[in-house]
Amino acid sequence: MDPWPVLLVGAVVMVFVITGAFSHLRRVRLIAGRTDGDTLGNRQRRQIEIPFEAGEAFDLLDAAIRELPRVVEVESARDSLQIKAKVRRPDPYGRNPLGRWNPLEWFGVPRNQILATVTPGHDSGSVTLVCEPESGAWSDWFRVDDGTNLENAEAIARAITRRVAERRRNEQADVQRTTVEKDLTVAKLSLLHAQVEPHFLYNTLASAQLLTRSDPERAESMLGHLIQYLRHSLPRTDDAWSTLGEELERAIAYLEILKIRMGSRLAVQVDVPDALRGTSMPPMMLQTLVENAIKHGLEPKTSGGTVWIRARRSDDAVAVTVADDGEGFSAAKSGGTGIGLKNVRERLQLLYGGEAALAVVANFPAGVAATISVPAGHEPVRDVAHG
Repeated sequence: MDPWPVLLVGAVVMVFVITGAFSHLRRVRLIAGRTDGDTLGNRQRRQIEIPFEAGEAFDLLDAAIRELPRVVEVESARDSLQIKAKVRRPDPYGRNPLGRWNPLEWFGVPRNQILATVTPGHDSGSVTLVCEPESGAWSDWFRVDDGTNLENAEAIARAITRRVAERRRNEQADVQRTTVEKDLTVAKLSLLHAQVEPHFLYNTLASAQLLTRSDPERAESMLGHLIQYLRHSLPRTDDAWSTLGEELERAIAYLEILKIRMGSRLAVQVDVPDALRGTSMPPMMLQTLVENAIKHGLEPKTSGGTVWIRARRSDDAVAVTVADDGEGFSAAKSGGTGIGLKNVRERLQLLYGGEAALAVVANFPAGVAATISVPAGHEPVRDVAHG
């Protein structure tokens, strides 16, 4: 048998293999900027850390693979955190003029495949990415992929990086937007506070002026309570928070002034253990509940009534209740806007998140009971409250 035809075919195949390898080498250098064992191989492997929990990392990876050019098949298995995909392999230099007569077309299938697996970690997902030809490893001896699997691996890595960065930018934008909203809310609350105090101050001074003529002793007592009230109402520094004891002194001073004005129509009962008076509280919250009890509960009631202030600790929370036996919800709905309680809820959410709450219920046999629950031994978040 004449060996020359076999040798000739072998030589032609070797020429195509060598020229293809040379073309592959130059293209890989153009894509990666270097040529080494990591970039030259037909089969590419990447380990990518995604700083999201495994489910989010899987969704991000799945979207990145589906956006690859020429993806024809994608199989996603979310329970096992695996993705398989087929990608048509492009000819970077146009159609080969020899077509099917090119000996290299006899080896392998002109498609690539992707296998990606997410390994769950602590608040993160580790992606193992494999990009390779859709043919056995033996075909690598005869046919190169012209860097197409390198391109796929790099494209997926870039897409993941871009999506993570976009997610971070969105989170930062959300934080900034939330901060602005909180600042606006705090400013609004401060404005409301400033609007309430002058009104009370004016009425108290007017009453004291009248009493100086008819009952100087009561006028002196009223002014003394007013001084006590104002002492606890002076503007504080940004990092100065009130305590239950300080808020209670302000509320008692306020109620003592009203007792002089309302006479026997107002009674006050306070039951706050000394051990709880050091509990951190936002300023003016207790005062708001007391003012509501007077304005919407007892002032509309001809016979007046009683205001109770009570505090108790349960596990890791301190509950402060202001109750009255006044007109109840009917008077509150007809005579008030409810903005005071709304502001209290907003401030609790801003300062404590879900760790604090305001509950307003009907008191028995009449009136309303409002309870603020705050964490025991825990101060509000100062930087959130003050921007």
